[in-house]
Parts: sequence; structure tokens; C-alpha cells
Amino acid sequence: MPAEHPGRTPAKQHPDGAVFVGVRHHSPACARLVADLVETLRPAHVLVEGPADMNPRLDELLLGHELPVAVFSHYRDERRTATSWTPLCDYSPEWVALTRGRAAGAQVHFIDLPAWHPAFTERAEPLANRFADAESRYAEATRRLCRRFDTDSVDALWDRIVEVAPPEGLQERLDAYFDLVRGDTRAEPGDRAREEYMARWVRAALARAGGRPVLVVTGGFHTPALRTLACAGGPFGEEEWPAVPRPPAGALGGSFLVPYSFRQLDAFGGYQSGMPSPGYYQLLWERGPAAAADGLLEQIVGRLRGRRIGVSTADLIAARSLAAGLAAMRGHPVQARTDVLDGLAGALISEALEQPLPWSGRGTLAPGTDPAVVEMLAASTGDRVGRLHPATPAPPLVHDVAAQLAYCGVESGRAAAADLTDPDGLARSRVLHRLRVLGIPGHVRESGPTAGSDPVFTERWEPAAAHGREAALIEAGAHGARLDEAAAVALSERARAVAAAGGSPGAEAGTLSAVLFDAVLCGADTLSAELLGTLSARIATIAELGPAGEVLTTALHLWRHDRIYGTAGSPLLAGLVDEAVGRVLWLAEGLHGGSGVDPGRLQALAAARDALRHAEAVLTLPRAAAADTARRIAADAAAPADLRGAALGLRRSLGCGGGEAAGRARALAATDPQELGDWLAGLFALARDEITGLGGTVDGDPPAATLLDTLDEIVTAMTGDDFLTGLPALRQAFAWFPPRERERIAERLLERRNRRGSARSLLRTSADPLDLARARALEENVIRLLDRSGLRNGPGVRDGSAPRAGQAQR
Repeated sequence: MPAEHPGRTPAKQHPDGAVFVGVRHHSPACARLVADLVETLRPAHVLVEGPADMNPRLDELLLGHELPVAVFSHYRDERRTATSWTPLCDYSPEWVALTRGRAAGAQVHFIDLPAWHPAFTERAEPLANRFADAESRYAEATRRLCRRFDTDSVDALWDRIVEVAPPEGLQERLDAYFDLVRGDTRAEPGDRAREEYMARWVRAALARAGGRPVLVVTGGFHTPALRTLACAGGPFGEEEWPAVPRPPAGALGGSFLVPYSFRQLDAFGGYQSGMPSPGYYQLLWERGPAAAADGLLEQIVGRLRGRRIGVSTADLIAARSLAAGLAAMRGHPVQARTDVLDGLAGALISEALEQPLPWSGRGTLAPGTDPAVVEMLAASTGDRVGRLHPATPAPPLVHDVAAQLAYCGVESGRAAAADLTDPDGLARSRVLHRLRVLGIPGHVRESGPTAGSDPVFTERWEPAAAHGREAALIEAGAHGARLDEAAAVALSERARAVAAAGGSPGAEAGTLSAVLFDAVLCGADTLSAELLGTLSARIATIAELGPAGEVLTTALHLWRHDRIYGTAGSPLLAGLVDEAVGRVLWLAEGLHGGSGVDPGRLQALAAARDALRHAEAVLTLPRAAAADTARRIAADAAAPADLRGAALGLRRSLGCGGGEAAGRARALAATDPQELGDWLAGLFALARDEITGLGGTVDGDPPAATLLDTLDEIVTAMTGDDFLTGLPALRQAFAWFPPRERERIAERLLERRNRRGSARSLLRTSADPLDLARARALEENVIRLLDRSGLRNGPGVRDGSAPRAGQAQR
């Protein structure tokens, strides 16, 4: 039961019989005021800010749930998707208005537009929460008030003038506060539409009240406007109740109750509206201001000690003394929330803080917040989780998921395995993956395939924390009535949201690849034309070569190799491969500038090569046109060296030349040894077998040893400085060869020198080749210094004839 104030606030009644109460959502003081007004006025109607489409289901809302709960609303059409929550806890003024109004015999109505309405979404800052009153629009007014009352934040200000202040005159203070913060602010079109709609409900209620009061409980931002709008139409007649808007034809929308938690309500956790530290305000509602401070201190100290953060008796005495002193200094009649928190922080934290105390402002916790402060806030938040009454209706998806889990033999809290080669195992895997993409907690995949060509055919799923599972299932019902349908819709929304999110091109492509593979894991039927069309459209917007190649690699592997999931040869995937090949080559030809080796862009051209080799029949780009594009890139001096080499390799791998490799290698070595290594990296990444001849004959030609012979001549002729400069890039280039092919290269080099020995031993040096090269360069510098000083043939010097450390390794 809520703590009662000793006094009552007289109702400020509108001349026409309406009593407007502007509240702050989730304020215990406002909730007590509403309860007092209902008891005092015995109104004919109680009108509450909330979704009017829930009015026929108020009995469902009042079944007897364990609060907090929320009304979850969703909407989806071809153009937009919207979701919204209307949270309610014990001390929400709206909840008190509903329950006390119903108990007093009043007709109770929600009077706001449905949450899916464009008034909530088509605005500068779309509201994910109905009670997010966008305080930024009147931040200047609250800043002035904070300065006037010497408080750090609007929450501390509110506590001072409302929550711990005497109850006498509360409604007048609220009216003055909200009149000031709204001021002459012009509401957004969405707010005006909501206020005009709510005013129509007020007028209709007044017309039916028979002279009895009508109590109107709304967010304080709207109250000044409602007072004016409710009387704008003149004398009240027999006005009809406003019609509740319905979703347009072809759109899907609805509302369901979901469990909520104090953690979700907490402003420090990111909640847009209401009060921080909901656990404290629950104490304030139940016990009153004085006892709430003591209860908060007890909860925090208990949590700190439970986390092995020492709080001695002396610390506790100091914290109590500091809190009492701060309350007196700040003019609080009893200790407020910030007095308790500041007192504890002063008593427990002796070192400088990396971040300011979070209750001195608003927003989520910043990285680097002191661990004791984190635990203090967690204790003030509380761990209460709501629970729905068993008779609460649930969306069809909840029942479909229960049936499918039972059919597949998946149990909560137990591990699950799936053999993907077995139809039953594959079905189990798909159900679990569909739940995963919908964000339903309960199981986490520990092992399984990670790509379309991954030769892994089993999965292992471990049980995980299922906190919030019921709410997540109900919210996922917004995507569809069946699990497969809901997963497909969720994946399509993820794909559409990629470009809208405005992230980096690499992150965008990674998301697209993940969406594609997730769709496959969820079952081939989720690869809808809509999803593939969305992915194709997004590929056309990727601005970097490497990310575009990532998408192509994923799509091609699935199209070529996947037999387990049934996507091999899929016509829908073929269209995606075709789109990605064109994008990769278009981006490659336009890429200029830069140095070094970019494995992402080399992988992109390798994916295009594989597509042109193995999927030519489904591509609109002819092989000859692709080879011609590669020729232009290879000859473009402004293109990065590794890309020019890769383009030449692509051309050779398509059977269209490549014999000019040796000549280009000599030209590069003469100008920039490091660029030679970058160029070779690209060449080897695309066509090491065809260019070097290590893979045997190609297109009927004999093995081509000329490039390796040329490279041997080039490296042997390098000066020490050139060799040291070019060595890192050359090592990176030859890293594209697997160990067996490197050994064959070493064998060929021994043959060229008419030497016998183990080629494998040459690849197993006892020191890093770079260190050996630096040692050789140092020796050469010493020799030059000795020559300049005339000491080359002096005592202890054996005519420079001794072998040097780097000579054999070169």
C-alpha cells in the first residue's frame, strides 16, 4: 500500500467541470495526488494518456498482474515499421488513475492515439516509448530552474520541489512547473495531433458527465495545451466519443501486454522518460520519503557488502552523517535520493573519479565509472521483474514457438544438439536459429558451420539465461504469427536497416553477409524474393571493394556448395551473385591511390574470379568483358600496386594473357622494390598456379618458370638497401603460397644454382629473415666504414673474405 500524505491538495477544477492533472510519468508524488483527487472528486470519467485502442481490453490490463508491465504496440507496412512501449508500475500516475478510477465507479478511458500512429514516428526524434516527453525541447527552462534551486540535474530538482516536498499545494506547484517548462514552445506536428485528439475525448466526456467532474491525467507537457483545446469548440453538446484510428489496409498492427522490469525503467539504463532509480521510488511509494531514504541506504550497503566492497560501521556512520548534512544544506525536509547517494560516495570513495557521479546528470553510465558507484546505482534500480497473469492473451507466435520446441525436443535449461545431415536435426537447428535471429533468449550456439562451404555438419547449443524470454516472445509476435514467417520478416528488416543506420561500408557489408547466412541457417524458405531483393539493392550502395567482396564470397559459397541447407543452385542466390560481381568489378576499376596490401580487396577479386569460372551461366557480365576490365585496371598507374597485380592475375586466370608478368616485375623493381612486393601479392593471390607454373600445365601451355626465374635474378641483383626495403613486402607476397609450394620454389632456386641440399631446411631458419637482412646491412655498413678508414686489411681483418651472416640466407 502506498504511504499516505497527511494533507490533501484541493482540486483545481476547470469551469466546465474538467480537472487537468499534469504529471511526470512514474512519479510517486503525482500518483498520490491522482489517488487523492479520485477519492475527493468521485469523477464521472477518468481520462488517461495511453493508447485508445486498448480501451476494449482494459479488463485484460487489470487482470491482476505483478507490476511492472507494459503495453507493447507494433505496426508494419511496406514503408515503415514501428514499435512502442507504454510501461506501468505501482507508482505510475496512469496506473493509479486506471485502478482507483475503476474502483470509484468512474468510466475509465485511454485517450491518446495508438502507438503505431505516425504522430509518434514521423517526427524529429521518433518515440520508442509513449511516455518519452522529450525534455530536450524545454531544457533551457529546466536549466534555469536548476540554477535557481542550486541542483545538478532535473531529477534532483524534481525530487526537491515534488517528491520530498510537503504535499500541500502540490497541484499548484505542478501547474506552475509545467506552464514554465512548456512556455511558448511550439509543439511538433505529432504532439499537436495527439493533443487535439485527446482534447476531443475531454469534450466528449464533459458532454456525458452530467455535471460531475472529469479527471484528465496526462504528461505535464501536454496539460497546458489541453486546457485550451478542450474549450476551443464552445459549449458542450452531445459529442461522440472520438473514433480510434485503425491501421490502413495492408498494414499489420496490434498491442499486447508484456512483462517489464525496473532495469528497463531506469533512466541510467537508457529509458527515455520518467525517473531514474526505480527501486528507490518504489520505496518512496510504499513507505514515504523519510523511510525511503533509510531503505535505500540499507539496500545499497547490502549490495556493496554482497559484492565484497567493504563498508565498515564507521563508513556507514559517516555516510548517514553526510547525507543528513547535505539534506539540511540543500533545504530538503527529509533526505532525498541524491543526498543518500552523495553521502555514500563521500564516505566510501577516497580517490579521484574518472567520471562525474552519474546522478549529477542524465543518461547511461559512462565507461570508467567507479565500481562502487555502479553497484550503488544497481541497488537503487532494484531487480523487480513483472509477471503477467496466466489468463493474459498472447500473440499466436508464442503458441507456435511452444509447439515447435516440443516437436523438436528442445527443452528450456537443457543443451541441444543438431545433426545437420538428419532431417530432424536440421529442423531442430532451424527452430533454434529462428529464435536466435528474433532475439529470444534461452540457448546459445557453441559450435556449428560458419559459412556456406564450412565442412561442419553438427551443431551444439548450450542453455543460457532466459531472463526476459516471455517479453521477447510477445514482442517478436509483431513480426508474424508463425516462427518461420517472423524470422523472415526480422531478417528483411535488418537488411533494410543497414543503409539507414549510416555505419561504415565495412560494417554494412558485414551485416549484409550475416543477414544472408542467417537466412540460410533459418531455412531456405526464409530466402524470400523480398529479402534477396533488399540485399541486392543494398549491394548496389556499398562504397568499398573489400566489403562488396565479402558479400560476394558468402553468396557464391552458398550458391555453389551448400547441400545441407538446400541453397546450392538457388535462382534467388544466383541473382545476388550476379549483382555482387558487377559491383566488385565496378568498384575495382574506380579505385585509385593508396599503398600496401589490402587482403579485403584481393579477396574481392578472387571471389569475382571464382564466380566467373564457376557461375558464368548465371552472370549477365560476359567473361570477355570482365577480362577487359581487368586489363584496364592492370595498366592503370594510378591504381594501387596490389590491385594492379590482382587484375593481371584475374586476367591470366580467365585464360586471357598474363605473359607480361616478368616484364612488369622488372619495371617495378627498377623503380620501387617495395611496390614490387605489393604487386606480387595481388598477382599471387589471384593466379599463383597459372603465373608460376607450380600447378602444372595451364590451358595446354607448358609450366611457366619465367616469372620465378626473373624474380630470382631481380632479388640477386638488388643492393643491400633495396633488398632490406623490399623484403617485408616480398615476404608478404610469398605468404600466399602454402608450405608445400614454397618448398617447390626453394627446390627450383637450388636447381638454378646447381646446388644440392634440403629445400625444406631453407624454409626453417633459426632467426627471423628480417633480422638476418638487417644484420647483413649492418655488416656492409661496417665494411664500407673500414674501407673509408683504410682498415679493411688491418690486423684482425681477414681481407673481408669471411662469409657474412646474411649471405647464405639471401
